[in-house]
Amino acid sequence: MSKVYFITKLFILILFITSLIAVVNTANAEKKPIIITSKTLVTDNKTSTAVFEGSVVAKTDDLVIYSDKMTVFYDNSNEKISKIYASGNVKVHKRERAIFSNEATYYGEEEKIVFAGEPRAIDGENIVSGTQIIYFLKDDRSIVEGSKVILKNKKEAGR
Repeated sequence: MSKVYFITKLFILILFITSLIAVVNTANAEKKPIIITSKTLVTDNKTSTAVFEGSVVAKTDDLVIYSDKMTVFYDNSNEKISKIYASGNVKVHKRERAIFSNEATYYGEEEKIVFAGEPRAIDGENIVSGTQIIYFLKDDRSIVEGSKVILKNKKEAGR
């Protein structure tokens, strides 16, 4: 496999990760509805939290987030979400692309999402994994700590 092919595939995979999460940012900026379903919902206005538990599914136009539990921290005075913490079998899915992890945290003020607990991004047969994947929404960049990249050459796979 040539260096150019490898770098091109790596670049495409990194673009996938950043574009996938940018959809979340775009949905928030345009105030499009996010539909969240779960088995239970517990809200606490004193602590400004909403806890969704049991088969949590959050949907936007073309993005779906799954988890066992999702805690939304909000600020009533600013009508903003300050943090979202998803845990247990986290999956962010867009078409044939997905990011899996044990947990993910969105930090509103810093505009970043941290995927932890064996995170891996999958695009077809290509996989990027690490100990932590951090995506900075504002800068449209990501950091993969302890990275491992597996790129499949489609021509070789067909042989």
